[in-house]
Amino acid sequence: MTPFDWIIIACYFLVLVGIVWWSSRKQDTTTDYFLAGRDIGWFAVGASLFASNIGSEHIVGLAGSGANNGMAQAHWELHAWIMIMLAWVFVPFYYRSGVFTMPEFLEKRFDSRSRWVLSIVSLVAYVLTKVSVTVYAGALVFRTLLPDTFGSPDNAFWVGAIVTVLLTGIYTVLGGLRAVVYTEVMQTGLLLIGSVFITWFGLEALGGWGELRSILAADPDRFALWRPNSDTNFPWLGVMVASPIIGIWYWCTDQYIVQRTLSARSLKDARRGAIWGGFLKVWPVFIFLVPGMIGYALQQKGLLQIGVDSEGRVLGDMVFPSMVASLLPLGLRGLVVGGLLSALMSSLSSLFNSCATLFTVDVYEKLRPGKTERHLVRVGRIATGVVVIFGLLWIPIMKEISEGNSGLYDYLQNVQGFLAPPITAVFLLGLFSRRINGRGAFWGLVIGFIIGMAKLTVQTLFQTGAIERSSILGTIGAFNGYYFSGVLLVISVVLIITISLASPQEPEEQIRGLTFASVTPEQRSENRASWDWREVAGTSVVLGLVLGVYLYFSFWL
Repeated sequence: MTPFDWIIIACYFLVLVGIVWWSSRKQDTTTDYFLAGRDIGWFAVGASLFASNIGSEHIVGLAGSGANNGMAQAHWELHAWIMIMLAWVFVPFYYRSGVFTMPEFLEKRFDSRSRWVLSIVSLVAYVLTKVSVTVYAGALVFRTLLPDTFGSPDNAFWVGAIVTVLLTGIYTVLGGLRAVVYTEVMQTGLLLIGSVFITWFGLEALGGWGELRSILAADPDRFALWRPNSDTNFPWLGVMVASPIIGIWYWCTDQYIVQRTLSARSLKDARRGAIWGGFLKVWPVFIFLVPGMIGYALQQKGLLQIGVDSEGRVLGDMVFPSMVASLLPLGLRGLVVGGLLSALMSSLSSLFNSCATLFTVDVYEKLRPGKTERHLVRVGRIATGVVVIFGLLWIPIMKEISEGNSGLYDYLQNVQGFLAPPITAVFLLGLFSRRINGRGAFWGLVIGFIIGMAKLTVQTLFQTGAIERSSILGTIGAFNGYYFSGVLLVISVVLIITISLASPQEPEEQIRGLTFASVTPEQRSENRASWDWREVAGTSVVLGLVLGVYLYFSFWL
């Protein structure tokens, strides 16, 4: 890092401070603080959706997956088509209901028990996975790029983790969702520009796209988009089962993502923002996954030193930081490091604000109703601070988990694959069937979560050698996690439907406007007025890009 690189990073932080100062001037009500006054335009909504998704764990972990697993993880990065589902299927119900959170929507559709379950599970999951993983990945970047700046690589790791968490926590506390969204607009641009440069300079150092394909073609099974069902890690059928389940949960029902559409100034802006976010979502395959494969190819040619583990595999989570440190010229390194900081801070700020919203609206306000708007905003700020502290406390444990696992991204997908199925089932059945009731939703969520966490526990014990493969628990632990996501979805659907049919249907007035069959004529007219040929054209472009990427990479090696 040269002085010029540091100047670029300093300019980035100055702009950030200006946005936060502007955003913090009006934060008197919960609508202002948690939903930015419901006054965000479609461009900012879409950029915020993309920036919230692309955290430092995404960049670092996805590049690492590209180096070790090729295109196998691309199925999760082509979820732009699921964002189209968010735009056309889910957003109209969420936006019209006027809710602050996804658990609040479940209470409107079902009952308060389902709201409590989803609130608590979401809060615990955010702290144990997203917050800690995002911070850990960002700290890895500091350790690689600034190994001697703070005395040792380990010191750089901890300084990077603590400083970025505290800075992000401060601006999230002060500015609320408005600060989060508008900083993410800037961060999206910086992130895309920086990552494009990494791909460009990597290909230039390697000798072009043809050279990359030539090197990877020496081991086509490892870098292919589709793996045979005999593959223990990424069987194509398991991937095609688990990927949509996780995608619908993440993009269409997770507070962390959906909160951005709830902040839109109109239903048209919410839908158009989701479509714009879908367009942006197509590109991570090229600017994060492909650079990982470029890093592998550069190491094979002796042009980049990344390091390998005891089994001779590239240390995947070090690929992207190593490419930044080795390939970029003066000034651009600062730009890309700024992009990495943007990714870290945008994801963290989204997480902090979503956690504060969940706690304040779904927990605190339910326990202590009748509090003033100013009081609830103050509680939201305190809740953000508490989440920051818990995230910091979990980093040492996350460090051990990641270094003993196959990488950050694989760890995340496994955990999410066990959390997603019951939530996906409840939301889909709740929207498409008026017969599903609160009792079915509650027990489907509870039993589904218990089964998912039991599988995660057994699988972890099996992978660490604490359970023998020959035992029954060993067989469960060895069962592919992607197939298990499908099994758990089927179990959840059967439970929800069976229990719902065995108990009375919800009153018609309770579900009016909350299922497709109960939408009123007025609501249909409002929905139709919120889109025109531009939304249709945008949808066609996104779906066409996804199809094009699938067709090309299915036959590229």
